[in-house]
Amino acid sequence: MNLDFETLRLLAWALLILSLIGYGLCEGISLGTMALLTFVSRHDPERQLLIASIAPTSFLQQAWLIAVIALLFAAWPLVYAVGFACMQPLILMIILAWLIRPLALIFRNAAEQIWRQRFDKLLAYSSLLAIVSLGLIAGNVIKGIPFHLDDQMHIVFLGDFWALLNPFALLIAATASSLLLFHGALFLQLDQRASFNEACRALALKAGSVFILLFIVSGLWVSRLEGYHISSDIITHAASNPLLKFVKRGEELWMDNYQHQISLWALPVIAIISAGLGTWFCYRHKTYAAFLSSCVSIATVILTIALTLFPFILPSNRSLNTSLTLWDSSSSAGNLALLLPVIGLALPLMAFISRWAYRMPNQLSQQNRADACAAADNHSC
Repeated sequence: MNLDFETLRLLAWALLILSLIGYGLCEGISLGTMALLTFVSRHDPERQLLIASIAPTSFLQQAWLIAVIALLFAAWPLVYAVGFACMQPLILMIILAWLIRPLALIFRNAAEQIWRQRFDKLLAYSSLLAIVSLGLIAGNVIKGIPFHLDDQMHIVFLGDFWALLNPFALLIAATASSLLLFHGALFLQLDQRASFNEACRALALKAGSVFILLFIVSGLWVSRLEGYHISSDIITHAASNPLLKFVKRGEELWMDNYQHQISLWALPVIAIISAGLGTWFCYRHKTYAAFLSSCVSIATVILTIALTLFPFILPSNRSLNTSLTLWDSSSSAGNLALLLPVIGLALPLMAFISRWAYRMPNQLSQQNRADACAAADNHSC
């Protein structure tokens, strides 16, 4: 079946959003639980049990990050280049946290007690650093990145690292942190035999409430934030060239899509309702329903951001006309036609493998639990 260039671009954009949702759901568990390592577990045996519940899958879920980067590189090479050039410090923080995790997990088991505590703190702080960095990236994308493309498509970053730490981006980072901590705490509650279960429940109740509040505040801020709108004709099937359009910026322009498609309001509403239900289910000790609710929240939050920006992928707040959209920054039609079947098959396969891997902790492998309990040498298991 031959698809036109416009359809190929839309499908590639949809697959990019699906890969981000997969990353948020699966890697969000690893980041959220590891960030809680020193907060909900009081002693080394409890920490070993917590690590035993997530370590078998933490390496596997990093494949979602590779999938997002690979898809961005193959389908949206200009977005990949500009994003990595302009937000390099934040991306390096994520990569640093990504590299620290396997090393800390390996060396903590061979270290003495004092070094285990240090490695546990390293795991927790590096995971929290990755979560905050992801939130800062999302906040800066919504606000706009200060970059410019000249006639030769040379990338010029017009800001600095401190410009990325603006108040709006920090608010989005706090919102993302509360959501993923909520997600991780609910995942840990699935193992109702663990001694840190009650601590996870208390933290989940707080994180869920904080997320709902911060998400509402973020939405109100976005409604007043300067958004972007293509004022020239939108050519959806032409060769990629982001310099052939005119973009205007103004307050409330991020609300354009919601004004034209009222049904889009369902996404942020569902995000809030599902987070509220997750908090209520957690309070009622319905752990699996609470965890599913947090999954819905993550998916709808990512969809809300994507459809708020549509058709922009990476707007520029300094050189408006060089903002990158899904219509003018993609690879060629031939490349997309080859790429989409591969990604279309890979993402469901990755989702199936991740679902199989995350049968833990309720079906945690007996060997991992036995090792953790043997190390604990008490009744906390």
